[in-house]
Amino acid sequence: MISKDDIIKRFISYVIVDTESDPESDTTPSTAKQWDLANALVDELKAIGMSNVSIDENAYIMATLPSNVEHDTPTIGFVSHFDTTPDFTGANVKPQIIENYDGKDIVLNATENIVLSPDYFEDLLQYKGQTLITTDGTTLLGADDKAGICEIISAMEHLINNPDIKHGTIKVGFTPDEEIGRGAHKFDVDKFGADWAYTMDGSQIGELEYENFNAAGAKVRIKGKIVHPGYAKGKMINSMYIATEFINSLPRMETPEHTDGYEGFFHLYSINGEVEDTVLQYIIRDHDRNHFEARKEVMQKLTNELNSQYGREAIEIDITDQYFNMKEKVEPVMHIVDIAEEAMKQLNIKPLIKPIRGGTDGSQLSYMGLPCPNIFAGGHNFHGRYEYVPVESMIKATEVICKIAELTAEKK
Repeated sequence: MISKDDIIKRFISYVIVDTESDPESDTTPSTAKQWDLANALVDELKAIGMSNVSIDENAYIMATLPSNVEHDTPTIGFVSHFDTTPDFTGANVKPQIIENYDGKDIVLNATENIVLSPDYFEDLLQYKGQTLITTDGTTLLGADDKAGICEIISAMEHLINNPDIKHGTIKVGFTPDEEIGRGAHKFDVDKFGADWAYTMDGSQIGELEYENFNAAGAKVRIKGKIVHPGYAKGKMINSMYIATEFINSLPRMETPEHTDGYEGFFHLYSINGEVEDTVLQYIIRDHDRNHFEARKEVMQKLTNELNSQYGREAIEIDITDQYFNMKEKVEPVMHIVDIAEEAMKQLNIKPLIKPIRGGTDGSQLSYMGLPCPNIFAGGHNFHGRYEYVPVESMIKATEVICKIAELTAEKK
């Protein structure tokens, strides 16, 4: 039996540690404060009885639970990340525990009138009667992905304390900097030594994902000319107006707020502009590889057309691939998805098999030789003040890990 109190205590001990990553840093981990939780996790893994616990110079953590069966079984892994997104502050997290949720509004912060309401976040109603952990409305929570770490360590502890549950060799790995796209960059797949793995980095209970976006970033720099506005006729070139043309020339309805499911998008997430120089930052996403390449081509052609229109190199664009759809690497070994699906069914969890509208460490790991589908960790509304996680979902995710280990051992 997985202890609810232990899950809550463990999870809260993680989220109160600030581990926000920094995309502007060139170190690994990108922030020194990530070491605080990383070192604590190493101590905890040793304390529960894991073997071969290690942390390298970049804060990548690995540990092993040896097999307790005599026959050969595949070596499987479970992976989560301990950094939190720089999109919203993760400093001074003050988690709130809502027992027996009544299905009504939750006042996160009365002083600032911040309310978590099922009128807006309808998923809340799935968890009526359950225990929720929320923020106080001033920070994110960090369930992405400290819930995953909590579940993996809790599952390993449960298997160690219950040797009657048969399993093969299990590897666990915790990474820094996933939220800034670098979580798998320095992950040593050979050292990890698993045949396949699962990231515990999904959202609501039942999620099981082996498809994700193909992803690229685009930096668009527009050059203008500044002169005195009173004498500007025929001389001034305002880079912000050219930037507006660029923005408005892309399909307006192919943006995150207008797309869902398998639909891709262009996402303008940053503008920094003056008359002489404006920089636009985009991300490009699509599940279909051909459509993904076409989106990049659209942005390049638009750049060429505007440069031709203005008769000079007014615009520079730099498009960089970030990660690719793991489907290509997972489909040849679909039994690893089947095992996870069967584990959920045996635990009376309805599998929700759908594409990830984002990416996980698993997408990069799959291309590095470690096929790695993604499983729910239970949280909702990641990357902001309305983030919450039902404790019962974390318990179920912990049980799924144990069941996957058991089923894998049974298959010999």
